[in-house]
Amino acid sequence: MFGTTVWGLALGQALLITGNILLISVAALVGQHLAPDPDYATVPIALQYIGLMCITLPAAHVMKWVGRKKGFLIGNVFGVVGACLAYMALSVDNFYIFCCGTFTLGMSIGVGQQYRYAAAENAPKNKIPQSISLIMAAGIIAAILGPNVAVWFEHWFPDVQYQGAFLALIIVYLLTMVIIQLLPLKKPSIEEQQGHTRSYKELLKQNDLLGAIVAGAIGYGVMVLIMTATPLAMMHSGHNFSDTASTIQWHVLGMFAPSFFTGKLISRFGCSKVIQTGCLMLVGCIALTQFGITYWHFSIALALLGIGWNFTFIGATSLLTGTYQPAEKAKVQGLNDLIVFTCSAAASLLAGYWQNIFGWQLLNLMMIPFIFSAMITVAAIQKRAELYVESN
Repeated sequence: MFGTTVWGLALGQALLITGNILLISVAALVGQHLAPDPDYATVPIALQYIGLMCITLPAAHVMKWVGRKKGFLIGNVFGVVGACLAYMALSVDNFYIFCCGTFTLGMSIGVGQQYRYAAAENAPKNKIPQSISLIMAAGIIAAILGPNVAVWFEHWFPDVQYQGAFLALIIVYLLTMVIIQLLPLKKPSIEEQQGHTRSYKELLKQNDLLGAIVAGAIGYGVMVLIMTATPLAMMHSGHNFSDTASTIQWHVLGMFAPSFFTGKLISRFGCSKVIQTGCLMLVGCIALTQFGITYWHFSIALALLGIGWNFTFIGATSLLTGTYQPAEKAKVQGLNDLIVFTCSAAASLLAGYWQNIFGWQLLNLMMIPFIFSAMITVAAIQKRAELYVESN
């Protein structure tokens, strides 16, 4: 069904997310160790998302002119540099160098967000949702490798906890560069580079585009905030690091395992229904957090959080791909990712502070109004589309 290019991009995505999950597993804990104040423990993760946010729009436009291959290689260079900075920060016990490292790693992850768009471009038009799902399904490899690499390399250097994890991260990015170099990625077409493009104002008049952005931003933001707060909440509840890593693993499995069938669900039921089902999964996660703080309460809630994110994110991405012409893809993809990851950056920045101020259960309850607003927005857009079809 898919060629070498899509499968290669899926492998690149798997390695990218492996590094991302490894970073998520340890960054808040390293931050808590190095930070001058406990409230700043999640600042390194926030800076990862800020770096991601800052690069999304430039990355989309750079790829429009230099192509996917060179763009992805540049992104992986950022990854190597960021991992080296984090490794160095742990050597000298410096919080600020570690923050620079996570910011640069975020830039690499931001460039990697284009993998799903590249896969859609290299798949038959009727298989676009499935190609996006395949890219996201590659995260199952990351679900297994990411947390385990963090545990395996936690004491690689006996005197400095977690330093070995960042050495492993350097290797992951170097390996990804080799894979990308071997892929026959398409060069930008003349139409993509020189075709007519509508203004942002005109583009944003499309209901589907607004729905995709709102669903993607809220789904991702809620997921990031709860996920980022989880290691701190589990530590405060008396759980050890291996339990935390295992919980993150369940979460990542929830994020990516449904990808094997999410594309088919979208093809059968439509993007809106899949997005709304994802929102209900997010509500289910929050409901479960109110009943206990055992390992299984955390793990099942985080698995539901992952499934909810999968449905909202893949649904939103699939909805987005139908809202632009070839020459407009850099504008639309860049704008969408800028907004989505701005929300993610804000969520990760607030996670540690809100966890310390409000506690685990109230922090989760505060997410419900955002989720309901996404559901209402998508439902209203679907209703307008149905009325338009009936009137014509």
